[in-house]
Formats: sequence, C-alpha cells, structure tokens
Amino acid sequence: MSPPCERFVPGYGDANADVHVIGDHPGRHGGIRTGVPFTESVAGERMQACLEGVGLLTEPGDAPTLDNLFFSYLHPCVPDDSPTAESYAEMEPFFDAELRAITAHVLVPVGERPVRHVLETFTTQSVDDLSVSEVHATEISSGAWLVVPVREPAAWESGDRDQLVTALEAVLGRDYTRQSDLGRFLTDSGRYLVR
Repeated sequence: MSPPCERFVPGYGDANADVHVIGDHPGRHGGIRTGVPFTESVAGERMQACLEGVGLLTEPGDAPTLDNLFFSYLHPCVPDDSPTAESYAEMEPFFDAELRAITAHVLVPVGERPVRHVLETFTTQSVDDLSVSEVHATEISSGAWLVVPVREPAAWESGDRDQLVTALEAVLGRDYTRQSDLGRFLTDSGRYLVR
C-alpha cells in the first residue's frame, strides 16, 4: 500500500514491534535521502540517542537497527513545502492502516501535529487546550494503546531528553500490553484476550 506521491519515506523497523514512534513528515523529521524515518535531522539524532539509551535501537545513524521498534510518519510523502491540511487528510488512511498493521502497544508521537493527532484519534484525551510541552514524556492510557507524547526534539530544552529516557525505561520495565477480555462472547468459561 503506497501513498499517492512520487517520493515518500515508508515505515521502517520491526513489523511486530511493541513500540511505534510516529513523526510528522520527512521534511521535518528526516529520511529524504536515506529513506529511513528519523535520520539526517536534529530530531532524528536526538530521538535515536534516546531510543538507543533504552535498548530499542543499536547502531544509530542512517540505517539504525531497531529492536521491538517501528518508525513511521503521519505524512510519509516528501513535501515540496509544508503539507496542507488536505494532504494530511489524504494520508490519514495510509497512516491508520500502517498503525493497525503494526499493532504496537506503545505509541510515541513526536512533535505537535503527531501528538495532537494520536491523542485526538486514539485516546479520550482532549486536545483543545493541550500543551505538548506539558504532556512530554508522560503516559496517557487509552483502551488499546499506551501513548507517550514527545515534544519536538529540535526544540528540546534541558532535561527533556532525560525525562523521555526515564519515561520509556519505566514503560519498558513493566507489562505495558493492553488487552480486552472478550470472555462474555464465549459459551464456555474460558477467556479470550485480544490486544
């Protein structure tokens, strides 16, 4: 399933990952030359360093090795300018299909637009008065996912990196899976759990 554009940066990493890092678009979070999200940019370098620090990434650089981790973009097409609201809407079905195919337990949206989109679409969190700086590296639960929002890495201030590393270590250090008990639909006493 390819988006309707000449050049795009596809998702990258472990297709069975538990952690899915979601960026904005290649013009903001890199990958235009390498074809790998979160490369060749300040945001990419900072995110890769954090993810390496918690053991989800090795060999940082243009072709990092991801372990239990998947990278993708809300808008995978390489933009000539900033993408328009209409082009984000056009890319939504592709992003949604990729997100549901990966079925990660933990979503890590990076930057203003991805954080707002993920929280508004996949949680009950209100985004009307949302300050991404205030929710940076916090845990927000939803029915199917645990969301750890990240403020724009290129604008990080002192302590933002350490705060994210601490939050990710805490999540990865416990059972972060989300399961629903559908036992009420079974005729016997067994349980059928889905994520």
